[in-house]
Amino acid sequence: MRFQTLGRGLLLLSMLVLVACHNKEETAATPGGATPEAAMQQSVTLIKNGDFAGFWKHALPPADYANLRADWMRPRPNQRPITDDDRARFALTVKQLTAPDAETKLYDQLKPKLAQMDQQYHDQLPVMIGIGQAILTTGIAQNKTMTENQKQQARDALNVLLPWAQQTPWFDQDKAKQAVSVVVGVSRQLDLKSPDQLQSMDFDPAMKDYSIAYGGLKQLLTIYGLSVDDTLDSVKVTTVSVDHDQAHVKIDYTLLGKPLSSDSQLVQVDGRWYSQDLINSERAQHEQLLHPAPTSNAPASAATSPAPSMPAPASTQATLTAKP
Repeated sequence: MRFQTLGRGLLLLSMLVLVACHNKEETAATPGGATPEAAMQQSVTLIKNGDFAGFWKHALPPADYANLRADWMRPRPNQRPITDDDRARFALTVKQLTAPDAETKLYDQLKPKLAQMDQQYHDQLPVMIGIGQAILTTGIAQNKTMTENQKQQARDALNVLLPWAQQTPWFDQDKAKQAVSVVVGVSRQLDLKSPDQLQSMDFDPAMKDYSIAYGGLKQLLTIYGLSVDDTLDSVKVTTVSVDHDQAHVKIDYTLLGKPLSSDSQLVQVDGRWYSQDLINSERAQHEQLLHPAPTSNAPASAATSPAPSMPAPASTQATLTAKP
């Protein structure tokens, strides 16, 4: 699967809460929204349905969406070549996850480890999670692809997620058994053969596999008490102001029973409304792929030349959190 940067992943997550509850007649066939509220509502509907191909087509102006698709097969800066060891580990993992008796075997292997980890880390886990939060908070502060608004939204969400993570029974045997079943089921649906297949997948097949993996992720979170759909359903959007082709909206939502709020900027392009952050992110990545930064091992003239397009394979790509 082709995972993208943390910044783009967080942008996609932010779209999960940038939604209105109006204009449900808006269709996915037309990019953007007739109003800021309609644009957000359609985005949340597509995300809830796991329709990532539809989401990007809706969330970006046509020209930017065309660039996203064209850029999909371009080589990524510093992309590490796949080794024979990578292929061997991948094959072994897939074999274990998709075997006819995978659920039973994997849970039998996991069960004694869970008991050992519960005994060893039960009292330490809340402290370890707190340390993890500090690391994530620092990472957010230092992230160069996120706006200050996005950073504040991420920090607010972390402050709600921390108590949940500290109180969740991660070593519970019954929950672990359910989780193993979900992971095995998703692995069988994805039907992945090799890491080369993941790296060479085209846009449309990738979006389909992302949808499958996203559905599995939502199931896993629900097992441990976090419902993504409940959060999406709680969103209320209020338009603060509209100035020509710019709109400022306030978003209120509930995460794990805690009320949160944020705001967002939308821009009107050819009469349709889109997230300014998503447009900026896509255009920045497009420019980076066309003109990679010089590296220490290559002349600047070579490093700044456009990256060659890779030929699209006959059949293609895979898995969740996508090119977000």
